[in-house]
Amino acid sequence: MVKRLELLFAPGLKIEFTDRDRAVKQVYEFADRGTRLPIVVFGSEGCGKSAWLRQASEILRESGYDVIYIDPLHREYAVYTDVREVAENISEAVADATGHASLKLADLVISLGHLALKKWRRKRIASLVDEVFQAIGIEKSETYVKELLNIIEYPPESYENIVVIAATSEGLSRWRIGRHLWAWIMPMWNMSRKGFEELYEKMPKPKPDFNEVWRLTGGNPRMLSMFYQAKWSVDSIIENIVKSRGVSKDFVIRWRQYLADAIEDPDTLMERDAPEELKHVLIEKNLIVYDLYSRNSELWIDEPPPERDPELGIGRYVAWQTPLYREAVKKALIKS
Repeated sequence: MVKRLELLFAPGLKIEFTDRDRAVKQVYEFADRGTRLPIVVFGSEGCGKSAWLRQASEILRESGYDVIYIDPLHREYAVYTDVREVAENISEAVADATGHASLKLADLVISLGHLALKKWRRKRIASLVDEVFQAIGIEKSETYVKELLNIIEYPPESYENIVVIAATSEGLSRWRIGRHLWAWIMPMWNMSRKGFEELYEKMPKPKPDFNEVWRLTGGNPRMLSMFYQAKWSVDSIIENIVKSRGVSKDFVIRWRQYLADAIEDPDTLMERDAPEELKHVLIEKNLIVYDLYSRNSELWIDEPPPERDPELGIGRYVAWQTPLYREAVKKALIKS
């Protein structure tokens, strides 16, 4: 089994990649057969997509792939190849001071994929790109996915296997991409209770009781990290969410009853009289995941969420991305 990477979890705290056993197995399956279409992985912000992609880079490297992992939004990358020009090209783009670094890095995923086949004669290549649609803009998401598909369908040279994966927490991009048959779209959910407890146990003490942490975060690793950085202050986290997500007084007053209903049962947002504008805004703010896939595990990266879990704000069709988002909306409703 491949080594588990040690990843930065919070300032001054590194933790080994934890759990996600099924998601790791899926990467091995991709390595064995390649990807006939780009795999687009979407899910709640902070659920662990980036950590999984980084771990996937290591798995693919050990499986004999030349690997390029790029996060254009945060200017982060990992390169596993003996072709020096690849790292040099990416380093130059990262250092770009003109404000176009994110776009250049996103474009490099495409151009380096073609060069790996044509110029460097690589037979097994993997291109992994993280949060690319936030970097390039949602309006360009469809075209970008088509360009990823072109690497697979119209290669300049023959190849043995190609793996192409893009990850996004941008809720609206899912529907734009899904209008075409250019990608295989797979959701990822927060960590299972068992896996999340393993992650929690690796964190330094003192810390709150695990049951309370689980109830508030719902297994979302980034929320756990933020919780830790806020010195386990629930009020501080909720205030930050209210401000950063734009859960304003005007917003909650306008949609008061619908939001109150969704706090009790997020599936009410699927009802006929639920305003389309509200649903659009909640998706755009990345507060909910709308129109959840069936819980057929073959459709998901790693394990799907439960069919319903009222305590965590998970309905059959709609779910709060993390219970803390629901708590933030609830607090804003009380104050307004």
